[in-house]
Amino acid sequence: MKEVELMAELERGQTDEFEDDRLRLIFTCCHPALTLEARVALTLRTVAGLTTTEIARAFLVPEATLAQRIVRAKGKIRNAGIPYRVPPDRLLGERLPGVLAVLYVLFTEGYSASSGDRLIRETLAEEAIRLARMLVRLMPDEPEVAGLLALMVLQHARRAGRTDAAGDPVSIEDQDRSTWDRTAIAEASAILRVALRRHRVDRYQLQAVIALEHATSPSWEQTDFRAIVRAYDDLERLDPSPVIALNRAIAWGMAEGPAVGLHRVDLVADRLPGYYLVPAARADFLRRLGRREAAAEQYERALALAPSEPESRFLERRLAEVTARG
Repeated sequence: MKEVELMAELERGQTDEFEDDRLRLIFTCCHPALTLEARVALTLRTVAGLTTTEIARAFLVPEATLAQRIVRAKGKIRNAGIPYRVPPDRLLGERLPGVLAVLYVLFTEGYSASSGDRLIRETLAEEAIRLARMLVRLMPDEPEVAGLLALMVLQHARRAGRTDAAGDPVSIEDQDRSTWDRTAIAEASAILRVALRRHRVDRYQLQAVIALEHATSPSWEQTDFRAIVRAYDDLERLDPSPVIALNRAIAWGMAEGPAVGLHRVDLVADRLPGYYLVPAARADFLRRLGRREAAAEQYERALALAPSEPESRFLERRLAEVTARG
């Protein structure tokens, strides 16, 4: 169903306290009768306007699988007569996981585009942050909402340092930290502190804890990677996804050395077939170990899988570094 049809349905019988039409639509689409994956996929396609390809990459599933997921969700809505309407306040909580997942994927696509010639889609990231701020006002007692907002603001605060003049990625190790938005980092830190005081820690808060450590460290060398590993330990217990496991493996490598990191990435690799960041992580640890030929092989594998032009150019430069004579 198109956005205009959803809006017409809402306008026929609803007057509520939602400040924003798009946030209203997201809550409307995130019906608990659908699986969480179907809710998120349908909402991102119908309301947020992401392509099937972009959503599939976010879920790390084949595009055909994602398309079928959306078709089945629409069919279930139609066959079961599920109404497109905003639930009453007492039922908002049951739709919150889907709404948060939608905003998270929306921001992630803006923070690091899954395709195309730009790494950062700033408008998309800022729209996700805007909707998260509204959600905090709507549900001020939900620490999960505040944790997601803190995470988004912390990541977006580094945007000026994340790309070079050509728009290509700059690794966090090499970023100019003077370009980071310190006001935004302070705001996000305050939001996160309030959320953590409620002692209902969730995956968004833990990711924000990790992002805060990176954002407040004076330099790459002074980053407390052991604290980051501990946060990933807690995060993996809540969300044992292969991507979290890969990020934890990389953090271990930064805390304990590249040989440890390489070993731990190898332990995770089979869970992420075809994911370009696996060979990219291997290549980086091999480069740090001085194993240039093996690093080059892994950079070539990552290049073959890279989803966007900026990521490809970054990997090409790394490949050139390890294959250069002398």
